[in-house]
Amino acid sequence: MSTEKNVKNLKIHLPEGEDIVHYSNIAIISHSPEEVVLDFAQTLPGKEEAHIVSRIIMTPRNAKMLLKALENNIQTYEENFGPLMLPQEKDNIH
Repeated sequence: MSTEKNVKNLKIHLPEGEDIVHYSNIAIISHSPEEVVLDFAQTLPGKEEAHIVSRIIMTPRNAKMLLKALENNIQTYEENFGPLMLPQEKDNIH
């Protein structure tokens, strides 16, 4: 992953007609000393299986940069639309 300065100058191209956009409601993360593997999957309520729709493999350093970017984006989202409550947080509200 590039630094934020380099990303601002990067021209992003999304190919038309190619099957690159996938919906995922499950993320499975595993790692080795050299790689972090992100498996994105989808399942339906009540089903006991999930199908992987995309696998992303990156270096641990790039995974940490992704984590920081996600934290920043979620913070901006919550500033604009309000806090996101996780299921375990909802259970603790009485």
